[in-house]
Amino acid sequence: MKAIVLFVLTLASVGFFSCQKQQELSMDEIQAINSSTDAQLLAKTVSKPYANQDFVSGTVGGVWNTTILADPKTFNHLIAERDADSAGIIEMTTDYLVDYNAVTREWEPHAASFQIEVDEAAGILTVHYTLRDDLNWSWWNSDRTVPVTSDDVIYWYDEIAGDPQFGSSAYNGQFVTMPDGTQERIRCVKVDDKRFDFVFPRIVADPLLATNTSIRPAFLFREAKERRGADGVKDILNAATNPQEIPSCGRWFITEYTPGQRLVFSRNPHYWEKDSNGTSNPYSEQMIAQIVGDMNTQYLLFRQGKTETYSPRPEELNDVVNAQGNDYTVFNAEGSFGAMLWSFNQNPTNQDKHYYRWFTQKEFRQAMSCLLNRDRIISQTYRGLADPTYFFFPPPNPFYNPDITLQYRYDTQRALQLLESIGFDRRADGFLYDNQGVKVEYDLTIPSANTVVNDVAQIIADECAAIGITVHVRQTDFQKVIEMLTATYDWQAVIIGLGTAMFPSQGSNVWPSDGNLHLWHPLQQEPATEWEARIDYLYNEGCYTLDQAAAKQMWDEYQQIILEQCPVIYLLRSRGFAAVRNRWDFSNLYYDNLNGLMTNWVFLKGDQS
Repeated sequence: MKAIVLFVLTLASVGFFSCQKQQELSMDEIQAINSSTDAQLLAKTVSKPYANQDFVSGTVGGVWNTTILADPKTFNHLIAERDADSAGIIEMTTDYLVDYNAVTREWEPHAASFQIEVDEAAGILTVHYTLRDDLNWSWWNSDRTVPVTSDDVIYWYDEIAGDPQFGSSAYNGQFVTMPDGTQERIRCVKVDDKRFDFVFPRIVADPLLATNTSIRPAFLFREAKERRGADGVKDILNAATNPQEIPSCGRWFITEYTPGQRLVFSRNPHYWEKDSNGTSNPYSEQMIAQIVGDMNTQYLLFRQGKTETYSPRPEELNDVVNAQGNDYTVFNAEGSFGAMLWSFNQNPTNQDKHYYRWFTQKEFRQAMSCLLNRDRIISQTYRGLADPTYFFFPPPNPFYNPDITLQYRYDTQRALQLLESIGFDRRADGFLYDNQGVKVEYDLTIPSANTVVNDVAQIIADECAAIGITVHVRQTDFQKVIEMLTATYDWQAVIIGLGTAMFPSQGSNVWPSDGNLHLWHPLQQEPATEWEARIDYLYNEGCYTLDQAAAKQMWDEYQQIILEQCPVIYLLRSRGFAAVRNRWDFSNLYYDNLNGLMTNWVFLKGDQS
């Protein structure tokens, strides 16, 4: 993508919800409200999607003020893999090898150029990468520079991500499944200081997706590992580190961190990406991110003119849109392609729990899908500015098929029929019981930092209560949620976001049964069910099938199985709104559902400098 949003928070992609209780409406009333609200609000906002336009040259200056909801837990690139807030911060000091242009659907060189070589006779594929000559590690307020070399990619790939003792989320992605079912590793081979190859033991459909990685300072991690092993690697660049000691080859230096208060970033004048006048991106001299803890404070700071952008929640939308004028402008984007999902714990470590018996039956999961009242959620929390998600692959995915959609949609009677088919019954006391006489109730864990998920969870609980199921909504610190999903496995049901599958092979640690984020039952030694075994097969073969017609058949079946088995249930996708201060020139600002709010090339207006 041509630019990256300044701050990406894991929960930001799921939208923002109100906490207000409203009466239920008929479908006709819902549709009428949705249509009128949508039209009235959109007419007062600006649509400016990115369509591969060239950026105009700007001038350096100004401070970009923003907010984040939580302190970074670390500045360590490895540890940050398990904390999205930390990852979003430290990744601003790194850069990626290549970019995917979502408009043209083509890969483009970024920090490196590339060439793909296919040897059909030998059945292997090689991606040849060449790093730019003007890539350097540098430090804030220092003349010291260290060239970025092939070692910064190869050492991390082999010795950190490729060492299983570190438990990197990138580890599984280093292997391909051979035709005989064995696993072989993708090798990363040094050619010289600027050139290196990724050698695949088998021809794959999208090798750039598998090899595109961010560049890490190998010289720091090599020294730490040689000195103290795994503990040394995990201990460096912790949250107590002076951020000015962190090298950057990206757009920003981290120059100040005051816990609980703020982070300060300064532009990297050595960054390689430059405009037609030779000025490095970004144009802002500084970015100051206040650590605020909750979304209400974010809104208050924007109203006080202390931040540059704000994405209003539905209950704030009228006020934000109607108050715009000389101070700020509101932009709109069509519905996002990412969606929250609802999932159920099927890990056998919990097999002595009643809920495990329920959750491992597809009819129960299908029934829960039939209790998901998306229209009510859209009406009561989004004011009509969202669409239900009934597909698995989003439309930008090359294997999206509009004919493959979820069949278990809101229908309380069908939900009851599905539950009755596996021995559940609703008794005179109004509660639902399973075939062993156990009352059906379970916990629904949601991240606590965002009011978003709470409203959705309360509607789900209300709809379940209508047929006698008790759902206890448990708000939990987001980092604790991650630990529950990836380490302790002591959760029951959860609502969370996992990003958008722009490519069918994305999510190598999620959808195959041996993935460490195979949400409902991770790290399986062998597929626990026949349908998961089939998913493994289709995912594997789809990744290695170059013939588009043959690949389509595989990915079609893949989507159908997931939508039938309902291991995850996608909720909806919301239309986005972003208010931006008018002191910035909007020539280079774009906002859409593929790229988000693009601000890297935004600069101050001439009269604001």
